[in-house]
Amino acid sequence: MREINIPISDETIRSLKVGEPVALTGVIVTGRDVVHKWLIETFIKKTRQPQGEDLQVYEALKQILAGGVIYHCGPVVSGLDTKQYKFVAAGPTTSIREEPYQADVMKHFNLKGVIGKGGMGAKTLKGCQEVPAVYFHAIGGAATLIAQSVAKVLGVYKLEFGVPEAIWVIEVKDFPVVVTMDAHGQSLHEVVEKDSARVLADLLAQ
Repeated sequence: MREINIPISDETIRSLKVGEPVALTGVIVTGRDVVHKWLIETFIKKTRQPQGEDLQVYEALKQILAGGVIYHCGPVVSGLDTKQYKFVAAGPTTSIREEPYQADVMKHFNLKGVIGKGGMGAKTLKGCQEVPAVYFHAIGGAATLIAQSVAKVLGVYKLEFGVPEAIWVIEVKDFPVVVTMDAHGQSLHEVVEKDSARVLADLLAQ
């Protein structure tokens, strides 16, 4: 398993190939549907005005996300009353829901990695080539195990979105993932989809 520290350089990203297991160490943020939509509308397409602390959050995120990684995750968090936050479970959520937004977010913030499950589509794959960046597949159903890779919860933004949809800033150590979409246009998800379609067609033809 290859050990990679965050922030990640372009050179390291281009050296990664699909199927390669990786252990990530460094600071990452969580972000799902509400976060991606908010980033697109407020700061990328600017179809809505920033409100409250939006601008301060944006400036903080620019620092963290440059060369960084976003994790499609709706964590279960303890210590909400005391603000002594701890991730109880931190499994990946299905990534395809972010397909309309992900490439634009990657380009805007110079994101180097996206972690989730199930892979993403053609727009994100093209974005991975252009930025460059990669998609890391995390193991679904291993929420508690993955939570053990979270060394520390450094903070949270936009908690008004709700605990699962908020932007959690976490420090991870040896977070286990596999590269399934690389910066060279290769996608294991695309291969599986094509193979599955071919098998189905063969079965129907019998």
